[in-house]
Amino acid sequence: MSSVHLPIVDDADDVRGSILASGKRKHIVVADVRGRFHTARRIVLAILVIFAAVLPWIPIRGAPAVFLDIEHRKFFLFGATFNAQDAWLVFFLLSGAGFSLVYVTALAGRAWCGWACPQTVFLDAVYRPIERWIEGPRNEHLRRDATPSFARTWRKIVKHALFVVVSVIIAHVFLSYFVSLRAVFHMVQQSPAEHPEAFAWAVGVSALFYVNFALFREQFCVVLCPYGRLQSVLLDDDSLVVGYDTKRGEPRGKKGTEGAGDCVDDGRCVAVCPTGIDIRDGLQLDCVACTACIDACDDIMDRLKRPRGLIRYDSPHGLAGERTRILRPRILLYTVLMVVGAVVASFALRTRTDFEATVIRLPGAPYVLDGESVRNGFDVHLVNKMGSHQAFDLTVDAPPGASVVLPLSHVELDSLAEAHASLFVVAPRTLHLHDAVVHVSVARAGTDGTDRVDSNVRFLGE
Repeated sequence: MSSVHLPIVDDADDVRGSILASGKRKHIVVADVRGRFHTARRIVLAILVIFAAVLPWIPIRGAPAVFLDIEHRKFFLFGATFNAQDAWLVFFLLSGAGFSLVYVTALAGRAWCGWACPQTVFLDAVYRPIERWIEGPRNEHLRRDATPSFARTWRKIVKHALFVVVSVIIAHVFLSYFVSLRAVFHMVQQSPAEHPEAFAWAVGVSALFYVNFALFREQFCVVLCPYGRLQSVLLDDDSLVVGYDTKRGEPRGKKGTEGAGDCVDDGRCVAVCPTGIDIRDGLQLDCVACTACIDACDDIMDRLKRPRGLIRYDSPHGLAGERTRILRPRILLYTVLMVVGAVVASFALRTRTDFEATVIRLPGAPYVLDGESVRNGFDVHLVNKMGSHQAFDLTVDAPPGASVVLPLSHVELDSLAEAHASLFVVAPRTLHLHDAVVHVSVARAGTDGTDRVDSNVRFLGE
């Protein structure tokens, strides 16, 4: 299970694609590109943006598809309802997502970064199209930036004003995941003083989105994202990556140059890279597998009447002309671990019930002697974990000779509401029922007892 050793690019002018040798940042302006991967990514990114925007609008069982009501500790996920007692399930969600990312990376490299990461999705599907619309193509953009002018100034102002507006909209959509879309509309129509916490949150998130997507951009992937730092240990020589065929492309030279490879060294693959790297220097930490360099190179190869694939999706072994192994020890181990994790998670989810019924003793003495009788008091704590109003029936089976006092045998609860019902079991002291079992059953009304929670408690006394 060898890992990929990423090369260190040591150049006097450019240590990294977007960071100069002096440590200063080089502003990246991405050139336009067309091709099959570009078209596929546009479709995927558009679907993801629309999906993220409409989730708060889609009602499922009376609640938004995704609604994380932290204030009231109510969580709705695609029709399933959870409360604070279900927080332990977050472990399976986070560990499953993390391990899935590791598994996909071992197979398909940084496909997540280039195709599904929110940083990539919003930057390439929302902010960069706005910039292209205002600033024009790359060469025009760079030429205008080189000389101060009124045209440059007003375009910058309009562009960043649109970035602020878009950031505010996205921030409010993000806020609706936590307070509901209806509440967001209600808050917007009121003074910020009416909801200072939500207002501060919206302002902060809007500012964060603006700084990230309008200014920081690729530096998040290059500097902050830990996933990119782990690439060298998550990949091996059989992982699928975006790479350059050195054997075919080198030595570089213009068309017609004797002894030159297929690479004409036009720099097109660098111009379209969102992190400004040269993929021909080998696999690098800054590469987010966006496939723009593949489309750019294929376009040049088509014009030169040469085969596509000089830059392509392939494994380091494949780029070296060797056989790529899909089934290898690392993948087999990951597969086994993923199956085990899925089984454990499925079992954990099956143990979760639609409602909770917990029977505990009432505070105070464990039992009370009342003349010739022994009385035990219990509290039944009910929690409706479903997304709709439900009714529950309580039944108690006491030991022979004991009587049951159950003031509330029918309880109705709203979604994620809770209630307490007291019950008392009284028996003559002469029966000596110490450690006898009291069976308490709570069934959801209308299910004929098929959906119920049973509990056994001990009757204490002399």
